[in-house]
Amino acid sequence: MAFLFKRTEQYSVSIELSLDISQFQADQSKFGNELKPDVCIYPKRRLSRPYDILKMTEMPLVAVEILSPKQGAYEILEKFEVYFALGVKSCWLVDPTTEIIAVYTAFEQHRTFSAGEIIDDTVGIRIPLAEIFDY
Repeated sequence: MAFLFKRTEQYSVSIELSLDISQFQADQSKFGNELKPDVCIYPKRRLSRPYDILKMTEMPLVAVEILSPKQGAYEILEKFEVYFALGVKSCWLVDPTTEIIAVYTAFEQHRTFSAGEIIDDTVGIRIPLAEIFDY
């Protein structure tokens, strides 16, 4: 999925990058001081080599979480609350089982896509759903 964002050449994309959330003031016991989205999307720039970055303090524009079969959506929504509090512009919840993607532009505001094109107007991303689920 990350390659779909990279091909636009507008974004720098990282997979499972640790984000430093130590500045988050709420109860951090559940997540500790870091979160690791499946995919992080930043404005285009040259990133340091992966071994140079232990934890990013700058939040991405977009955080993508892919629901695994044993993971509940509620757990991901708790992460979204932290991401939005720290300045992430949009969060994507990808469910490969149902082939549905929910694009959140605020904690309680989202659009769901199950066909056609995924549109994230917050950051200007448009991707055909068929390319994500490869059908």
